[in-house]
Amino acid sequence: MSISNFDFPYCHEVTKYERLLKIGQGTFGEVFKAQERKGSRRLVALKKVMMDNEKEGFPITALREIKILQLLNHDNIVNLIEICRTKASPYNRNKASIYLVLEFCEHDLAGLLSNHQVKFSIAEVKKIAQMLMNALYFIHSNKILHRDMKASNVLITKSGVLKLADFGLARAIHISEEKQRYTNRVVTLWCRPPELLLGERDYGPPIDIWGAGCIIAEMWTRTPIMQGSTELHQLTLISHLCGSISSDVWPGVEQLELYEKMTLARGLKRRVKERLKSYVRDVNALDLIDKMLMLDPKQRLDSDAALNHDFFWTDPMPCDISPTLARHNQSMFEYLAPPRRAAGLPAANRPRGAAGQPNTSQANSYADRVF
Repeated sequence: MSISNFDFPYCHEVTKYERLLKIGQGTFGEVFKAQERKGSRRLVALKKVMMDNEKEGFPITALREIKILQLLNHDNIVNLIEICRTKASPYNRNKASIYLVLEFCEHDLAGLLSNHQVKFSIAEVKKIAQMLMNALYFIHSNKILHRDMKASNVLITKSGVLKLADFGLARAIHISEEKQRYTNRVVTLWCRPPELLLGERDYGPPIDIWGAGCIIAEMWTRTPIMQGSTELHQLTLISHLCGSISSDVWPGVEQLELYEKMTLARGLKRRVKERLKSYVRDVNALDLIDKMLMLDPKQRLDSDAALNHDFFWTDPMPCDISPTLARHNQSMFEYLAPPRRAAGLPAANRPRGAAGQPNTSQANSYADRVF
């Protein structure tokens, strides 16, 4: 399929932008901070589309991302400005490079959480979570699944506006009585819901809700809450937090393709609130996270119910996060942040982080020990 078939602003030369800094690296390409050379001199993000594995045509993932971003016009969704390319030449094996030109956001949430000097109040955590759920409500209302929820895909501008980004794995969903056959090889492992890990291919918005629940919890723990090294290990961590996976709590789970093939932990009780309460010192936040991390996707809150949860409607009310961001002059992205390392201290003695909570490590062993 030719990109010229798309009704979208298009420029022939990416050289109209000056690259300033590489700020991201994903499965589907690199991301650069750049500035327009003339005119407004605005800052943008250039996302390079990987073409190396394409024998002909344009990558279907990029086509989907472009088409979906064309559809989604919302304050909490990153804006696609235009599409650019480089000329084919012998230096790039006679292939043109394609770039998505996106609005620039100064931070991603993972980068902010990696900096122990960035301390969000409970009211600010509420605001970030509220904007995230607004983004999900909008895309789900438009029958779009994000399918790659993680803190590094949650961008935040210096004025404190959250922008959900990276729709490279996103796709439109079809509501019908017939079973769908979507791929289950989506969502970063640490935020992948149990139904995908067990082989489900007929899924919907609850997969994004699970990821959002993990992200909201991470704003308090300062680190991903379940850091599995394999799919089975991730299921084990989920069982230790959310209880054993069985038909008693999840009717029909035994019909999933991998349920009988996985050696699942048995006899474990649900302990989401108990294990997170030393970090998430807000009873309504605990309840919201608990309801977003239900094993059975049919029992998870949808985005509308989440936005109406008491967490967002009790004191302290969600507040503007820009004053906190204004105290930090440098952009913070996960790609640029140093690895977060365990301090070798018991959890109770760790430095305080977001909303006054412990600042923790990304190490798998520490995730196993704490959660």
